[in-house]
Amino acid sequence: MQFGVLVTSQPNLDREPYPHRDVHARVTREIVEADRLGYDTAWIAEHHFSNQYGVLPDPFVYLAYLVPKTERIGLGTAVMTLPLHNPVRIVENAAFVDVLSGGRLALGLGSGYRPYEYEGLGIPFDARHDIQEEAIPLILDAFHQRRVSHEGTHFQSRIEGDYEIFPVSLQQPHPPFYMAAGTDRSIGIAARHGFGLMLSTLPSFETLAGQIALYREQMAQTPAPWNANPAFGSVNIARWVYVAESDEAARQESAPGIVRHLEAFLGKKTAGYLGHVSEKEGARAFDYDALLETTLVHGSPETVIARIRALRAATGLDSLLLHYPPYYGEANLLKSLRLFAEEVIPAFRTPAGSTEAAE
Repeated sequence: MQFGVLVTSQPNLDREPYPHRDVHARVTREIVEADRLGYDTAWIAEHHFSNQYGVLPDPFVYLAYLVPKTERIGLGTAVMTLPLHNPVRIVENAAFVDVLSGGRLALGLGSGYRPYEYEGLGIPFDARHDIQEEAIPLILDAFHQRRVSHEGTHFQSRIEGDYEIFPVSLQQPHPPFYMAAGTDRSIGIAARHGFGLMLSTLPSFETLAGQIALYREQMAQTPAPWNANPAFGSVNIARWVYVAESDEAARQESAPGIVRHLEAFLGKKTAGYLGHVSEKEGARAFDYDALLETTLVHGSPETVIARIRALRAATGLDSLLLHYPPYYGEANLLKSLRLFAEEVIPAFRTPAGSTEAAE
């Protein structure tokens, strides 16, 4: 089982005041520490225009910046909001970062869910799924063939004859591809195009299990060569994770911050379509104890290990993405990352020299 960190570059409005430049140095410190501690992947989210969530407009730029600052950790996008980009540029930049990183890139794509991001970039929000579904085969063909001839509703591209797409990614046939999905439509698209699946922090374990069952069912329809994606069949689930010395310490250190985060994350100004793909509604959406029952992976190392085992039993995930808001404070965030690496991850890894299978 693999473990990654999912960062959104969300400013702590109390400690990283407007215009929030300090958030990027703080997030970089978290990723460098995750690399040192042995996490498998650092995932970077694209977001625009609101300091109530992320303020990182281009994951490719940031990943290239992280390459020389890290040694071994995988570097992924989670996600590039595909309908906001030209798909050929996605292919070029992904291949370039893969080369620069020595083959450490993973590419996560998604349609996004915040209308104001689309309005700011002049792209119709209601067309996002149609745009994405046209772009995905174009991206796959571009990686597999390095030439394209496409005349579609949203994109036109002709790279033929003496011309081809460069750079060529180090990982072949391409870096691992994932798709963030929260509806039956997007989950089916992910499976039938050979993508690994990325699932949100919001749904309950039960909801996640149903989404993954649909994905597995649809995988049978994936044609060659799309089923050659290194991530095909992989399921990554993001969860809000916080580890402290005891359950009570975790509550004291995290409860105010996670509730504050959710009030902004699910608020009318920023959530957009998100409210339609999550069962989090009403007062229980902001009740810490209710969230512990369905969603959060918070507590002592022993409690967190038990929660992950329960999540894996319910869903069959093979990768957990640790997500967290900025409001715990940097010292607590780094402490939680360290405790998770030292006390939780070893419970799911085979000790050196052991003949027993990893959990």
